[in-house]
Amino acid sequence: MNNQDNFSVRTDLALEAQEMNVHPEEKQSEKNDGVSVSEETIDDITLTHVQVDEEGAERIGKKAGHYITLESLAIRKQDTNMQVRLATCLSHQLKRVMELCGIKKMDRCLIVGLGNHNVTPDAIGPLVMNEVVVTSHLFELQPDTVAEGYRPVSAVSPGVMGVTGIETSDMIHGIIHETKPDFVIAVDALASRSINRINATIQISDTGIHPGSGVGNKRKEISQETYGIPVISIGVPTVVDAVTITNDSIDYILMHFGREWADKDRPAGVLSPSMNPFERKTLTEEDMPNEEQKKAVLGMLGQLGLEEKKQLIKEVLTPLGHNLMVTPKEVDSFVNDMAYVIASGINSALHDAIDDGEASSYTRI
Repeated sequence: MNNQDNFSVRTDLALEAQEMNVHPEEKQSEKNDGVSVSEETIDDITLTHVQVDEEGAERIGKKAGHYITLESLAIRKQDTNMQVRLATCLSHQLKRVMELCGIKKMDRCLIVGLGNHNVTPDAIGPLVMNEVVVTSHLFELQPDTVAEGYRPVSAVSPGVMGVTGIETSDMIHGIIHETKPDFVIAVDALASRSINRINATIQISDTGIHPGSGVGNKRKEISQETYGIPVISIGVPTVVDAVTITNDSIDYILMHFGREWADKDRPAGVLSPSMNPFERKTLTEEDMPNEEQKKAVLGMLGQLGLEEKKQLIKEVLTPLGHNLMVTPKEVDSFVNDMAYVIASGINSALHDAIDDGEASSYTRI
């Protein structure tokens, strides 16, 4: 039995699903049980590669395939230069996944922007559709006008079933049947089990996507098994549930007290060796107090393990109707910036004529 059988934490990230199913004492071991994880850093972006086989899929509850997670504070900091680097990195990783899927240079692409444009945290998909470079109509009607370095690309934002009354997957199936693309790129908003990853993470995978899964409303999946062609998904966590926020807040309180106790025992002017003096406001796992100190601060609650604590919070909040899905108050700005970063990465990955990070020079044709 895995941890998800005890308590279902809403997360669409394979990285988090893996973290939830690895005990602390196993984190340093080489045993992967069907899931291999590797990490690298490019500029200020943390890249995590997760590969899941059939055994791992059963263990962590994610489909077998490749998952690439990009973590960066470019959107939260509203740093344009960081966002350009993030778009460039996204482009390179998207090309990598396309190669894994066997996609050729001139294969036709259908980009699908999932979500509800009237609900800001769910509007990333439709917003990306406003920025991607579409060319299929030119290849069909005016092929002589298409410059070298572009491929046939079409885009659609099918909306959500609650608005259209039509299953999103069925709508996409009809479009694929009529337009016959060689592969699909689906963009959607996701849910995370970590406050730190909201609007700071992009996940690319070759396993497709489940519309609505981030808010516990799973629809028919959009995948290669459904359509018979490769489906690459790009997702960004924009919401987190109240159970996670409450649990993280408790942990931050414990870390705060842990830091206070550690600083009190340290000689004056001496900081923790692992702590940057310019990042004193950042709380880390190293600040977590020991079990006795946890009990001193929170009593019985301080003695609970991670999943026990989350289960208790869920049991308290759910009957009251307070286990809400929450998004930051700056979500409008974050979603617009993230949509532009994703569109820039897609444009440069699909069209060789568009340089990395320079999608601002292009508009919808």
